[in-house]
Amino acid sequence: MPPRQPQYSKEEFARLGDEIYYRDVYPHLQADSVGKIVAVDIATSVWEIDDDEISACSRLEKRYPNAQIWIVKVGSRYVRRFGASRSQKVKIA
Repeated sequence: MPPRQPQYSKEEFARLGDEIYYRDVYPHLQADSVGKIVAVDIATSVWEIDDDEISACSRLEKRYPNAQIWIVKVGSRYVRRFGASRSQKVKIA
């Protein structure tokens, strides 16, 4: 399978991913979702949630092989952080 070519600039990709996450995913999250990974296909707005990136992305790619995937860690501004750790708890309503 040839590598996928980006359809959006990095900025537009991030904007669309965040928009779909906050509009379509966030309202359905429960308190026990904090720390889980959400994979969003920005082309279809379809999403998967799991404890790790690979599982969430694999399920999404099974359903949509050409998915343009944006990844979010629930309750965090970052999927991964490098360097010194600063923890901040985030509540989900």
